[in-house]
Amino acid sequence: MTASKTNIFTPALKVRAAERLLTAFLKVATKQYLSLKPTDLPSVPPPQPGHSYTLYAHVPFCESLCPYCSFNRFVLNREKAVSYFNSMRAEMRILAGLGYRFTSLYLGGGTPTVLPDELAKTIDLARDLFGIDEVSCETNPNHLNPEMVALLKDRVQRLSVGVQSFDDGLLKQMNRYQKFGSGASILESIRRTAPFFKSVNVDMIFNFPSQTPQILHGDIQAVIDSGAQQATFYPLMSSPSVKRSMANSVGELVPAREAEYYSVISRGLANDFIPLSAWTFARGGSSLIDEYIVDSEEYVGVGSGVFSYLDGSLYASTFSLREYHELVNQGRMALTGAPPFSRRQQMRYRMMMDMFGLRLDRAAFKQRFGVPASQGLWLEMLFFKLLGAFEKTDPDVPSPVGRYLSLVIMREFFTGVNHLRDIARASLTPFDRGECYEP
Repeated sequence: MTASKTNIFTPALKVRAAERLLTAFLKVATKQYLSLKPTDLPSVPPPQPGHSYTLYAHVPFCESLCPYCSFNRFVLNREKAVSYFNSMRAEMRILAGLGYRFTSLYLGGGTPTVLPDELAKTIDLARDLFGIDEVSCETNPNHLNPEMVALLKDRVQRLSVGVQSFDDGLLKQMNRYQKFGSGASILESIRRTAPFFKSVNVDMIFNFPSQTPQILHGDIQAVIDSGAQQATFYPLMSSPSVKRSMANSVGELVPAREAEYYSVISRGLANDFIPLSAWTFARGGSSLIDEYIVDSEEYVGVGSGVFSYLDGSLYASTFSLREYHELVNQGRMALTGAPPFSRRQQMRYRMMMDMFGLRLDRAAFKQRFGVPASQGLWLEMLFFKLLGAFEKTDPDVPSPVGRYLSLVIMREFFTGVNHLRDIARASLTPFDRGECYEP
């Protein structure tokens, strides 16, 4: 058996069948609990004593839009982006007035670094308001210049660079070669940048339709050679709104290869990186995890099109730039939906996050819900047990099979969230998108 065909899962057909069953189940389950119920709440609830929270800030502007992205994003208009940053900082002050403190700040997008000075003001205010110790920020390869590094190196501990692939052919399919340059030039930019930050993460995507095992091996080697302390390999995901644009650019998804390619990644990084989550790998002693939703059980979002998860409820903010500014200018947060999770859904969410973070905390689960996971989620736990999803030497730690199934669970969760975004964005008029209003 060749290296590209070798799979860590035994037997591979059994895992493929499990993946299909799990995917079908999760598509139904996510539609049940990821459904927006309108709300007129002026803000999220105040913090609870003894709880730890992460702050997520969303910057929805990009210089150009990628065909596979379902996040809330708009083509950059500098004037409107400046106004947006001002509103986002006002929303942060509302949270401070409620009594929130945050251990960390995660800035995502979009492209948070489109306006460096506004970004710096936002980070500085967050530190002043909340006593934040750790800041993570996403960026694109074309922003890895000396000016940006100088501005962020003392403000940001973890810089996450959206690369997706180092292969020039794939970059051209994604229209990223034209925007960000060749894979070789991107690799050199990361090498220059990595020493200035506690952790530089390289965001990659695998299982592109035209991605061969050879291309994937090349991407893995480039990650190893980049000097980045961390790498995140997301499976290619789609939502209804981007399926057509994906098909016209990168092609149709090939689900049957996902497990095989995940195995290739896990083996290829094994000598240099250790897994921190199902799709995040760290070099050396790096411990800053990629996903804020894993790093903290509860999180609050500021900005347009964000989600917050607090005390078993998911809160969604408006995707309309016009409405976002109007609501914040009234001295309130921009909440438009608040679907509460049932007790069982809260159990599933907790187990999903724990397994994705590579340790099921059974003691904490029982303390929170009053029953062991084997009782509260008996069917799910039986399913995982039959598939050998936990290590025999430590039943709290997912096995290689468990890590892959955790990736499947998170993939479907994000696909469900992307579906929510699709629904919210479908109703936006040019006025709502900020194309026809004055900030």
